Amino acid sequence: MKACIGSIEKKGENGQLYADFGLNAFLSRIAEKHPSRDEILFLCIGTDRSTGDSFGPLLGTMLRAQGWPYVVGTLDEPCDAYRVEQAVRAAIAEHAVVIAVDACLGKAQSVGGYLVAEGPLKPGQATGANLPEAGHYSIAGIVNGMSHKPYMTLQTTPLHRVLQMASGLADAIEAAWKDSAKKPTNARYGT
Repeated sequence: MKACIGSIEKKGENGQLYADFGLNAFLSRIAEKHPSRDEILFLCIGTDRSTGDSFGPLLGTMLRAQGWPYVVGTLDEPCDAYRVEQAVRAAIAEHAVVIAVDACLGKAQSVGGYLVAEGPLKPGQATGANLPEAGHYSIAGIVNGMSHKPYMTLQTTPLHRVLQMASGLADAIEAAWKDSAKKPTNARYGT
């Protein structure tokens, strides 16, 4: 995990990381706790200058197209290493819930999956960048396998894979909030 571009440093309530097969359940839990789209900010970290690291900006662009009101990091305005510190400060000051998203490198058998956790993610670790932690919740898309040259690996990651992953995550996010809006609440017990 230390080699992930967006590694997840903290574990969930039960002291465990949630694997990619738990993505929908993870998103559903967040949507149930925070059903209003107005209290969510997606911090989509990455750059449009590297195919592997474009996961965040691609997702941010898709979320904006879905109508999410608070998204930092799109193809038009990426939240790259130069903007991430400023964006983290602004996000924390203005929004109740920040979901940080970044690309990462991982085990070959995990490529195409997602690492999710409650707690912040630390962007830029594999490339040696010293960037601030971000998010109340974290999603790291495993865009390629780890190598001894992580920067080059990100540069040569297939764009089709990154597009599929961003699209799949955008669809899962949309579905989680639509499903939470359909669930009845019990005003007496707050559930």
